[in-house]
This record gives sequence, C-alpha cells and structure tokens, in this order.
Amino acid sequence: MDEKKETSRVEAFSDGVFAIAITLLILDVTSAFSDASKLQLFDLLRQQWTVLLAFLLSFATIGIMWLNHHRLFTLIVRADHNLLVLNLLLLLAATVVPFPTALLGRYGVDVANNEANFKQATILYNGVFLFVALGYHLLWLYATYKGRLLSPNVNMEAVRRIDRQYLLGPLFYTIAFALAFVNPWISLAVNTLLAIFFLLPGIALSTSQKPE
Repeated sequence: MDEKKETSRVEAFSDGVFAIAITLLILDVTSAFSDASKLQLFDLLRQQWTVLLAFLLSFATIGIMWLNHHRLFTLIVRADHNLLVLNLLLLLAATVVPFPTALLGRYGVDVANNEANFKQATILYNGVFLFVALGYHLLWLYATYKGRLLSPNVNMEAVRRIDRQYLLGPLFYTIAFALAFVNPWISLAVNTLLAIFFLLPGIALSTSQKPE
C-alpha cells in the first residue's frame, strides 16, 4: 500500500473539516451585527467587542490545530484504524469550537448582568480546548510508540521537540480550565498565551535526516 497516499487522504479530509469549522466561526459575528442599523458603527463595535475577541481567539486556535496537524503528518507516514479514530476525535473537537465561541461572545457582551453565564461559557470554552490538547497528545503518543507510524528516516530531533510541546500542552490547558472557575478573564489570557506558544515555529519539518 502507498503509505504517503494513505496519509494524504487523512490530511485532505482533515483540511476540509478544519476549513468548514473555521468558516462557521464568522456566522455568530454576522448574527451579532445583524442590528447594525440601530447603532452607530463604532458604538456597535464597542458593544460587541467580546464577540470579536472570541472569534479571533477561536480562529487562531483552529488555525493552530490545522498547523499542528500538518506538522504531525509531515512525520507520520502510515495510518491504521486506531489512528483514524484518534484523528476523528480531533476533528470532532474542531467542529465543536464554534459553539462555545458563540456562547462566550454573547454572554461577554453584558458581563455585569450575565456573570454566571459568562463564567460557565468560559469553562465550556476551555474544556473544549483541553479536549483538543489531550487529543493531540494521545494521537502523537500512539503514532510514535516504537516509531510504528513514522518514517524510517524520521528527524528524531523534530520528534523530541513535539514530545516536549505536547507534554506541556495538556498541563497548561488544565491550568486554564481550572482558572476559568476562578477568573474567566485570566483564563482567557492564558488561552491567548497558549495560542502564541503553539504558533511559534519551534518544530522542524524535515524528515530527511537519518534516525539516531
């Protein structure tokens, strides 16, 4: 079986799901601005700033999910049933992201009157991201166990870098999730920092090096 062709199909399907999920995010922004005729534009922007913030943060997160998915499948060259199931769990998380994003934006518009709902929306939001982090960690652990799904010529330095990054991911997202119960704004600030952390180009993509 052509291993590269097999993983390419997994990537192509995943790319389509990520694209749909990231497009769906704009629908809630459009809905929030449906009453634009009742307010001046800048007044409306100021009123709906949490909707825009939630959109940007979730757009960045799904974009980073896609970026990291690409990084993993640069090194993964084989796929089996279990890997496909784990990949589907990641795609499930991606398609769920627009829902807590919508809740976060809507309840954040009037935090003073919706503080409890805003906190619950932030908890749900962070819970989804924690699920994403665990999903990536499990997929990577499964693929790299004894190198079963990696290329024989894999760049082991790239593998170690991903190992370190994905070891920290679930821990930090657990912290963000716990902070959501205490202070939603601090939790969202941690989410922003985590988005920057996973966006950093710290993982080599070359697979041409010989294994160590």
